[in-house]
Amino acid sequence: MGREAADAVLKPAARRRLAEAVDLAPTLLTDFTTATARETLATTELLVTGWGCPPLDAAALAHAPRLRAVAHTAGSVRGHVTQECWDRGIEVSSAAAANAAPVAEYTLAMILLANKRVLHTARAYAARRGRREWLSADPTLGNYRRTVGIVSASLVGRRVLALLRAHELRVLLHDPYVTEAEAAALGATKTELPGLFAAADTVSVHTPLLPATRGLVSRELLALLRDGGTLVNTARGAVIDQEALTDEVLAGRLHAVLDVTEPEVLPAGHPLWECENVLLTPHLAGSQGNELDRLAESAVREVHRWAAGEGFAHAVPPEQRELLA
Repeated sequence: MGREAADAVLKPAARRRLAEAVDLAPTLLTDFTTATARETLATTELLVTGWGCPPLDAAALAHAPRLRAVAHTAGSVRGHVTQECWDRGIEVSSAAAANAAPVAEYTLAMILLANKRVLHTARAYAARRGRREWLSADPTLGNYRRTVGIVSASLVGRRVLALLRAHELRVLLHDPYVTEAEAAALGATKTELPGLFAAADTVSVHTPLLPATRGLVSRELLALLRDGGTLVNTARGAVIDQEALTDEVLAGRLHAVLDVTEPEVLPAGHPLWECENVLLTPHLAGSQGNELDRLAESAVREVHRWAAGEGFAHAVPPEQRELLA
């Protein structure tokens, strides 16, 4: 992994716990092409990876004949676990479930704040410098029996669904891989995308970016979202037709909470920066600060399980590689 990632995620206490289960190589590998890396890989059975890990392609694996497992300290393994890893039968674990926790918490907070119209009301309050008559507030403001649409029952999507159960909300779910019974068990009603967008007050997107999902949230779907509705995106920016969304929020018809955009950092002159109907955050939802310790703990537990011959609790099966975020 990158040195900065190693210092942030694998703090001394985590490294000590790793060393209780395995013999740690003395050198952090940030590049698989150096002489030191190849000497280390020659005897390595397990790699603990993280952000900044180079691809484990055929060239790297050629120098790692004993490699049997990869324990990733972050979410997606798409960037470094290659087809060659799966072909070799290398076991792969991910901390995606651990990373889903803060994303789901962020999402829940934004849904509740959006339905309460906190951002809009705070700006109006600052401009007015005085209270309004609270009984005359818009009767649609609030979270009682509002409708929330969840797009995709991914790890994060499922965790959001679980958190939403504590609130008196109507929840709709679109996921082509989930049956009506499974959606009901998750606390939602299975709904096709047009129906979900037409009925929801707030829509939250949790779809991985795949060729089939690029631009999934189209101009046509956004047009179905009711006036004053909010779109929350913590998945990938390119899942949404960003130009269409920009048109909607600049017109004042919709609101948006965007933790991700396309590109990841918008050009300085992009109109979304100044749009009052948009809250932009810098990929804040995922693990940051002390939440990185959760990722480390997840990876440490996985390494202990693997070293004890128990297998990974959060294994990434080969058949899921095409659906990885």
